[in-house]
Amino acid sequence: MTLHSLQTFARDLSARAWRWTRRNGHALATYIAARTHAGAAHVHARSAARPATAIAVLVVGGVVAGVGATQGIGAARIAQLEARNDAQQVRLDDTRREAQREVNALAARMGELQAEANRLNALGERLTRIGQLGDGEFDFNKPVGIGGEGPVRDMAAGDLRSGMGKLGLQLADSGKQLSVLESLLFNRELDRSATPSRMPILNTYITSGYGGRADPFGGGRGFHKGIDFHARTGDPVLAVADGVVSFSGRRSGYGKVVEVDHGNGYVTRYAHNSRLVVQVGDLVRSGQQIAKAGSTGRSTGAHVHFEVWQDGRVLNPRKFLGEHAATKRM
Repeated sequence: MTLHSLQTFARDLSARAWRWTRRNGHALATYIAARTHAGAAHVHARSAARPATAIAVLVVGGVVAGVGATQGIGAARIAQLEARNDAQQVRLDDTRREAQREVNALAARMGELQAEANRLNALGERLTRIGQLGDGEFDFNKPVGIGGEGPVRDMAAGDLRSGMGKLGLQLADSGKQLSVLESLLFNRELDRSATPSRMPILNTYITSGYGGRADPFGGGRGFHKGIDFHARTGDPVLAVADGVVSFSGRRSGYGKVVEVDHGNGYVTRYAHNSRLVVQVGDLVRSGQQIAKAGSTGRSTGAHVHFEVWQDGRVLNPRKFLGEHAATKRM
């Protein structure tokens, strides 16, 4: 066989090997390359005797080795890309988990702010009732009107956290101010409840006023320390304000008496009762029955004698009764 024929045969064999390798895959090509490399020494030993054959074998081996190397480089590249993709997927999962933790934290903070807003709404409604504000003047369930113009851009998480922090501080300050206002209104309500401001008996009228008058027993002039109200024996005698019973028993001239301490310097006295229904230390509310009307003590008939004292000084009860008191026309 001539050298030309060997070269032609080698090229043909190389082409066949390429096509065969593409059909049978990377593993077989790698195997052939390894076998070719293992037999290279043997071929080299015989190349001196048959130079043309050696050249052909080397050419074929080189082609096959080249194909195997090409396939190996491609596989390494694919493996490298797969590893890089796996690393990117891990980083993406970490970023997603971190973003979810951030959302959960913001959701928890939003829940706290919503609870604080609900508390302030309830407090505002209570203050509206205490302050006796007009219906509809302060509607805490109605959304507040807001507006604005663009453009609008995405908000960064840091800006959202900062805005929620400022809102939390504003709600806290508003809560403190409303709590102070509630305390003031509550104290005012307590003062009003503890101040004599109603009649000690229902459906009645004044039979004897406060101040100087003709004494009904000895003639002459005397000083009347209270107001007398018409009553029938057994009619309910009512506390004119909230307070604590400080005396329940008999007093000279007054007969059966109940005295109520209202805690703000005021003490009210209800005298000439037929029966007492409260004891010392009892807490009473405005309008609560404390005795039954009668004519005990220095009295000419059934009535309620009512006195108001402030810090140890007797006062004219008339100013605490307002327009409710009526005087009997003679």
